[in-house]
Parts: sequence; C-alpha cells; structure tokens
Amino acid sequence: MSAPASGPALPAETVAGLIRRAFSNRSFLVGFVITVLVAAMALLSFVWTPYDVTLLPVENRMQTPSAAHWLGTDHFGRDILSMIMVGARTSLAIALLAVTVAMGIGVPLGCWAAARGGIVDEVLMRFNDLVFAFPALLSAIMITAIFGPGAVNAIIAIGIFNIPVFARVSRAGALALWPREFILAARAAGKGRTLITVEHILPNIANLLLVQGTIQFALGILADAGLAYIGLGAQPPMPSWGRMLFDAQTRMMVAPHLALFPGFAIVITVLGLNLLGDGLADILDPKLRRRQ
Repeated sequence: MSAPASGPALPAETVAGLIRRAFSNRSFLVGFVITVLVAAMALLSFVWTPYDVTLLPVENRMQTPSAAHWLGTDHFGRDILSMIMVGARTSLAIALLAVTVAMGIGVPLGCWAAARGGIVDEVLMRFNDLVFAFPALLSAIMITAIFGPGAVNAIIAIGIFNIPVFARVSRAGALALWPREFILAARAAGKGRTLITVEHILPNIANLLLVQGTIQFALGILADAGLAYIGLGAQPPMPSWGRMLFDAQTRMMVAPHLALFPGFAIVITVLGLNLLGDGLADILDPKLRRRQ
C-alpha cells in the first residue's frame, strides 16, 4: 500500500506559517495597515475626491479645518484633503516606478557580477562606489537640473541612484549562494551560469530584494518630496506633497495647517513602509524561522 502524497502539504503549511507570523508581528501589522490605507486613498483619488483639485475657488482660500473642509483649504482655495489624496498617487507612483527601474537594472547587474567574478565584478563594484560617493538627493537634483523638472525625470533620477543599492544587495546574496551544494550540483548537471541564476539564485534572494525594495520605496517617497519641494519634481497643476510644503513655507505663521497635513502624510507613509520592511525582514529571516 503506497503512502499518501505529501508534496503539496508543505507549501500550504509554509504559506500558512508565513501568514500567521506576519500578522503576529507588530511592526509588519502596523506597517501593512498604514501602507494599505495610503494606497487605498491614492486609488480612491482616481474616481473620487471631496473637491475638484483643478478648480481654484479663491473665495475659500486659507480656511481652517471645518465640517466643509476637514483639513482646511490652501492659498488658492483648494481642499487640502483632496490635494493630499491626489498627491498620494503622485508620490507613490513616482517612488514605485523609480524602485522598479532600479530593481530591473540593479538586480541583473549584481547577479551578473557575482556569477562572472573577476574583472567584471571589480569594475561593477567600483562603479557602484563612484555612484555612492555622491549624496542621493544631490545626485537627483543634478540629474533633474540637467534634464529639467518633471515627474518622468524625477523617476529617472531616483531610479539611477537606487541601481547600485540593488546591485550590491543582489551581489552579496548571490555570492553567499554560489559555493552552496545545490548550486554545485546544478553546475555538475551542466547548467550554465545564467540558467542557475534564474532558477536557483533569484528565488533564494527574493526575500532580500523584497525587504530592500520596501525600504527604498520609503526613501523614494522622501526623495520625491524633496525634489518637489525645490521645484524639480512633479509640476503644477499635478498635486504633490513636497510642492504643498513648498507653497506653505511662507504662510506657516498664519496658516500652519497648510504644512502640517502634507508633512504628516509624508511622515506616516514613510513610517508605515519602514515598519513594513522591518516586519518583512523578521518574518523572512530563515534564522528567526528556525528559532520559532
């Protein structure tokens, strides 16, 4: 009598265990809730906002929070809550696309450096060091100043700086795996370096990349806010959290709510993503899983 098949049970148990650990981890749970709420607010802004942010009802300018305008109005009479909702989709989209560009270029470069070694690895890592020698925001400012302000150039600028980050993380993770027995067995079976990287290296460093991607996503939102604040990010009439802070800086004494609410949105979003990243690092850490 043959034993019942048990292959599918392990993945199901593993997924169930990950979900259970995820929602018992306080950092992950808080970060997940904040991130989902901000993302939901951004998505909702595509179909509904309390007021139309393209209109300029100057008769309502500089109103404090009230039943009609929960977060008040700005110097053009626009509803601040509506501006924050639309600004959320701008900031999230720019940061997400920038991280996607960086990951799409940096991960293959890092894996290639780890697989090839020698002069290829040395040249790529020295180039990484050269990029890291310049402060992130300064590099982004330089790129957007050369090519002009705008959302697309902000994505390119933030993405270019993040390429070395993902290249380093993927290279470090891949280098730790290449001497392992299952990689040696794959090489003995005749698999090439590219196939080994795709089939064995990338799946085993996916957790590192996921955690790093979450952290860089948070930093991308900060970078976008910084670029918009100095006029090099998304341009009017597209609302942006950083641009809202710039417009509010000369009116802090008479209308502090103009800066308070967009600043609070940036802080909460970045905090949520950082907590989410910390929680993911704990949940996906194989040493922690073995202890549990």
